[in-house]
Amino acid sequence: MARDVAIIGIGCTPFGEFWDRSFRDIFVEAGVAAIEDAGVQGEEIDELFVGNMSAGRFVEQEHISSLIADYAGLASLHTPSTRVEAACASGGLALRMGVFAIASGHADIVVAAGVEKMTDVSAQAATDMLTAAADREWEGFAGATFPGLYAMIARRHIHEYGTTPEQLASVAVKNHHNATMNPKAQFRNELTVEAVLRSTMIADPLHILDCSPLTDGSATVVLAPAEIARKYTDTPIYIRASAQASDTITLHDRADITTLAATTSAASRAYKMAGMTPADIDFVEVHDCFTIAEICAIEDLGFFEKGTGGKVTEEGTTALDGDLPVNPSGGLKACGHPVGATGIKQVVEIVQQLRGEAGKRQVAGEVGMAHNVGGSGGTAVVHILTR
Repeated sequence: MARDVAIIGIGCTPFGEFWDRSFRDIFVEAGVAAIEDAGVQGEEIDELFVGNMSAGRFVEQEHISSLIADYAGLASLHTPSTRVEAACASGGLALRMGVFAIASGHADIVVAAGVEKMTDVSAQAATDMLTAAADREWEGFAGATFPGLYAMIARRHIHEYGTTPEQLASVAVKNHHNATMNPKAQFRNELTVEAVLRSTMIADPLHILDCSPLTDGSATVVLAPAEIARKYTDTPIYIRASAQASDTITLHDRADITTLAATTSAASRAYKMAGMTPADIDFVEVHDCFTIAEICAIEDLGFFEKGTGGKVTEEGTTALDGDLPVNPSGGLKACGHPVGATGIKQVVEIVQQLRGEAGKRQVAGEVGMAHNVGGSGGTAVVHILTR
């Protein structure tokens, strides 16, 4: 029988542009913080899973599973370490692999981490590297980048449902406000709707302030079987569901590009696994790589009727003091988006919230959800966590 799994430790670097720090520096920082938080010893760690999209291109380093085990001080113990790649969903999938290892009885203490260092290359080079998460032959070679792909989604959402640029901008405004209270966030400045709409147009209707940034950062969680979690911490956080789904990698093969079917499928599986419905979720970290992505996510996860995501955001329903706080961390938009680390950072935020350790951005609730997307929706990973 599968065992229940708990998170017993968390660690996260600040997110930003770290010109004077190396790839290995940042993953060691997050890892050490999580291990110290959990109170585990290196000898107790049975396995590591590390989410990373493209260290080979961003920092010209492959074989990072070995590198991380080495610099984490676990090489002499020969602790197995595995890299997990699913584009921007790499972190969420690394966590899912860790959950499987414990639930199956294969391991007792597992580290799940994510790391990316994206700012050592030019913005143009980074955009090209990220486009590798789309279909290179059918989309990338035709000149489509992720801002362009999500702009198509936004334009269709506007056409189908009357979503406005102001509603898109309200996502950025909300998430920047939340990030002002997050000391780990890359951008801790307030925005206005007018500032977003005046910012440089990247791909109509998306302005630069509708887009998440290039980011360096790392995040780590330590997992244990629920039955022994209190040996390590007085505040274990339980993973009630871990679900994943896939979809076509290209937009042109989808019946409706305003719906990420991988999200709806993964969410359905997660709700079933947890014995819950959308009404049971108190707050959520969603994959807002672009403002339209948050609007689609809160619809596709079942929180709001299709086409109303922009309206409820504009009305404040998803604010920290709203009925469903969305992205209390500041989301990818303002906290930052080191692609391999994002899925783990989302879970770190949920753990902090459920522990009551989120400071001024603290929200009420017993149940949190994390939603991590790869590319334009070719992969989606959903986790549900409770106290």
